Amino acid sequence: MRVSVFRKEHFNAAHRLHNPQWSEEMNQRVFGKCNNANFHGHNYELVVKVTGEIHPETGYVMDMKVLSDIIKEQVLDRFDHKNLNLDVVEFQKLNPTAENIAVVIWQLLRPHLNQNLDLKITLYETERNFVEFPA
Repeated sequence: MRVSVFRKEHFNAAHRLHNPQWSEEMNQRVFGKCNNANFHGHNYELVVKVTGEIHPETGYVMDMKVLSDIIKEQVLDRFDHKNLNLDVVEFQKLNPTAENIAVVIWQLLRPHLNQNLDLKITLYETERNFVEFPA
């Protein structure tokens, strides 16, 4: 019997959506105010979904304290109150769109979970705009 468990977290971060291969005009046309040279920030809501079989001895899919600690170490400590473009190595050459942030979070968490567990990331950039990975 497969069950999903969820951990919800929050972090604040600044970013600028910008493609260095494009002109300033093209960046402005595509990214609008998200291309602000002085950056802008979001209060991100992160939902981590882990799906798997219930362990017969513990009754857990995964120990939620362990999941919380992994998220803190791999994501929150790295992203919270940071400028994603300047402070986070994963975005030095990757545009920090919500889509890319969700994929990076998945890549950071996946190696720390048992392979028999499925992982899905839902990232809310605003109350109305959110992404999921994998889709």
